[in-house]
Amino acid sequence: MKIALIGYGKMGKTIEAIATSRGHEIVHRIDINSSHLLEKESLSQADVAIEFTTPETAYHNILKCFDAGVPVVCGTTGWLEKLPEVKATCLEKHQAFLYASNFSIGVNIFFALNQKLAELMAGQPSYSVRMEEIHHTQKKDAPSGTAITLAEQIIDKIPGKTGWVNDPTQDASQLYIHSKRIDPAAGTHIIDYHSTIDDITITHTAHSREGFAAGAVTAAEWIKGKKGIFNMGDVLNL
Repeated sequence: MKIALIGYGKMGKTIEAIATSRGHEIVHRIDINSSHLLEKESLSQADVAIEFTTPETAYHNILKCFDAGVPVVCGTTGWLEKLPEVKATCLEKHQAFLYASNFSIGVNIFFALNQKLAELMAGQPSYSVRMEEIHHTQKKDAPSGTAITLAEQIIDKIPGKTGWVNDPTQDASQLYIHSKRIDPAAGTHIIDYHSTIDDITITHTAHSREGFAAGAVTAAEWIKGKKGIFNMGDVLNL
C-alpha cells in the first residue's frame, strides 16, 4: 500500500516506521516545507493519506485529499467544529474518511468500557463523576481529543450532565475535565465515579506513541478501497 504522510513530526515518523515494517511504501512525507505535495497530482499517487498535523491545517488537508480521490485517516484534534462540513463533503464526493481522537486499540476498548460503565452508573445518583487527563507539555490542545470523546460518552448517558468544562466548577450539570501537562507523559485518562461510600475508577495509560501509530496504520489498511465515513469502532468491530 502507498501512503502519504501529512504531518511528519514525532507521530508521523513513528507511523512511518510501523508502516514500512509492515511492507507499505511511504510515497510522500508532507510537512510545512513540502506543502506543494498536497496538490492533486502528487496526492493521487497514494492509496491512503494519514493526517496528523495541526487544528489550523487539518480541515484544508482533508479536503485536498478528497479532491485527489484519496481516502483519509485523520488523527488531528482541536478542529472538530468543522467535522460536519468534512463529513458532508466526503459523502458528496463519494470519498472515504476515518477520524479518531485516538487510534490506540487499547483506548478504543477503553471507550467501549467507558460507555458501558456510564450506562450502569446512569441510575446511581449518589455517585458524582470526574475526569483527569495527563499529557506531555508539547500537546497543543486541552483537554485532549480523547478526553472529549470520553466526556461526550458520559454526558450522553448520565442524567443531568449537559456539557463539559476545563476549569473547576460548582455547576453539577457540567463534567469537569482536569487537564495536566507533565513531561514525558504519553497519555493517561482517568474516569472516577465518587460517592461517600466508595469510588469506581477506570484508567488508561499509554506508555509510548507506538500504540497510536500502529492503530493509525491499521485504520489505513482497513479503509483502502472503501467509501463512506468511519471510526475506529468500525475498524475493530466494537
